[in-house]
Amino acid sequence: MVGAEPSHVGHQHTVRQLLRAYGLRPRRELGQNFLEDPAILRRIVDAAELTTDDLVLEVGPGLGTLTRPLAAQAGRVVAVELDQQLVSILRQELADCLNVEIVHGDILALDPATLLPEWPGEYKVVANLPYYITSAVLRHLLESPLRPRLMVLTLQLEVARRLVAGPGEMSLLAVSVQFYGKPRIVTRISAGSFYPSPQVDSAVVRIDVYERPPVPVDDADSFFRVVQAGFAQRRKQLRNALAHGLRRPVGEVVAALERAGIDPRRRAETLSLMEWAALWRELAAVG
Repeated sequence: MVGAEPSHVGHQHTVRQLLRAYGLRPRRELGQNFLEDPAILRRIVDAAELTTDDLVLEVGPGLGTLTRPLAAQAGRVVAVELDQQLVSILRQELADCLNVEIVHGDILALDPATLLPEWPGEYKVVANLPYYITSAVLRHLLESPLRPRLMVLTLQLEVARRLVAGPGEMSLLAVSVQFYGKPRIVTRISAGSFYPSPQVDSAVVRIDVYERPPVPVDDADSFFRVVQAGFAQRRKQLRNALAHGLRRPVGEVVAALERAGIDPRRRAETLSLMEWAALWRELAAVG
């Protein structure tokens, strides 16, 4: 139960004022750290480059501190919130934002194609993601048949750095994101910009999603089976990690690596996206 009457002027209240007014405490189990720095909120909205032609899918709107400025710039905002108490607050505080729809649900259980209303253009995602579901949400949205055109995400700084890493520091997450879009860090956010403050700093990341992958891969599922096998045992050389993960003879794997121009002794984090694609083609050629 919320503990206050609706104010309909959420833009005039701070995060702490809203929490006090409604008698709520942030729920640690849901990763609730509310961004309250107005300058950072403006940077996020600016990074999304919104116009009235845009539909925004906001994941985890919390108390609506970002939802309201998004609504002021976009044509429509669909905000998905898991916490029922926050849904009640959002519907009261944003009642004057006629282009905002609040959806109670788990984004991981929702299909963007059925979640979003018919819209003449593409859509953008803006999200302050709880750290523990970052990878799952990225995978869910980027692998959806209805992919966003652009994503602006607030992430743990360490995760943001992993997303934008190059060969030598690649991870499964980096390959998974860079296969679908080009990520870049927009700005760093200190822990003190949130209430309550998390234990680590964060960053705003913008991902420009490709119309089609930048590498010639026509079967994403089998491509990622190869990549996952390579990263499953990161300390092992690729020849051994792939043979074990794909259950193929070492000789067959070594031959495919050599045809792709990749030293079999290399490790997964050293490969570029183009090299993964070349390796996938060689492995697919022999079944």
